[in-house]
Amino acid sequence: MEKVNYLAFALPAFFIFLFIEYKISKYKKLKRVFRYESSVNNISIGIAERVLSLFITASFYSLFYYIYEHYALLNISNKWYIWVTLVLTTDFIWYWYHRLGHQVNLLWAAHIVHHQSEDFNLTVAARITVFQALIRNVFWCLLPWMGFHPSLVIFILILHGVYSFFTHTQVVGKLGWLEYIFITPSLHRVHHASNEKYLDRNYGDIFVFWDKMFGTFQAEEEKPAYGLTHPIKTYSFLWQHFHYYFEIWEAIKRTNGLKNKLKIIFGSPTLMDQSIRPILEKKWLPQARKTNFTFSLRVYLSTQVVVSFLLMCLITYYFESLNHLEKYFGTSFIIITLIICGGLLEQRRWIYYTEWLRVLIIEGYIFISLGYSSLVIISVILTFITERIFKIDIWYKRFVLNIRL
Repeated sequence: MEKVNYLAFALPAFFIFLFIEYKISKYKKLKRVFRYESSVNNISIGIAERVLSLFITASFYSLFYYIYEHYALLNISNKWYIWVTLVLTTDFIWYWYHRLGHQVNLLWAAHIVHHQSEDFNLTVAARITVFQALIRNVFWCLLPWMGFHPSLVIFILILHGVYSFFTHTQVVGKLGWLEYIFITPSLHRVHHASNEKYLDRNYGDIFVFWDKMFGTFQAEEEKPAYGLTHPIKTYSFLWQHFHYYFEIWEAIKRTNGLKNKLKIIFGSPTLMDQSIRPILEKKWLPQARKTNFTFSLRVYLSTQVVVSFLLMCLITYYFESLNHLEKYFGTSFIIITLIICGGLLEQRRWIYYTEWLRVLIIEGYIFISLGYSSLVIISVILTFITERIFKIDIWYKRFVLNIRL
């Protein structure tokens, strides 16, 4: 019998709630809740994390069972009160995972992407990376080690994900007495703010207890300003994922002594030299063109995102039944497409060549899956000749990049 993942059916619900949030924000006349380019950027990063996490989630679930069966300290039952204990324990671990993610450079490099958006809406909930998911799962290994059954752990983690999704919104105000118990949208807005008084506050995921217990609680008072204290000012898909790793590496190169280098890796982001990022951006990020979001460009860009999302859903649904060729080619197609989306948002000239890389991926998949691997090189040559004969680059730069030649 074919193995399928029915969680794939839950993924489209993201857009249903996104549409509801958009309509409510318009009804309430809230300003700067949604911007087209920011939302596309957030969704693109979320799609990449979802498809890449498929390769690690099953492995970690297996690891949960292995740890539980071989190293569990206790044999904890699954009675109802144990579920309450597990929810509290999971949230406690989340608090410290999240807090360390802000206070340790190596962990912040994975988490910083979640805080880069200068807008705040449900699309930001999707804005995490596979690196962050990897680190988070390492922390979750503590639960089966304590003796909680992996099936219960997995279920509770899904509930955590659902709950935290709904805290990323501006359309819900303060919720009265619930603010004293739960992390509400109001309290999570504080966490995503770059206002000085809001920095490093409200790390909890479901409950507010831990922040009050460990001195990191802050109620929402003045209007939050979202994003990083030092914005990166780019929609580059790759740069947003890797820039902080480059900054850490550059800081290490500038520092003498193993002890000092380790302090950079495991030290606080507040101690990082803030002059490094502009230097790296000048070196690796040429000045972006001012994008004119014409109707045709929006349609083209939105189509890229929709196709990537639908393919991600399809891969999620059939993941256990797909062979390695189908998994890797499908994932490569999605990642290349999302890189193109980032380039389109800034009208980068190099995306034209990346478009052709995507064409070659499709051709490679077709010929290899049909058993004609030897024809791949011939198809590449014919593709290159076709591109030169019909001068497709001129059409692309004119109608997609809006460059008048």
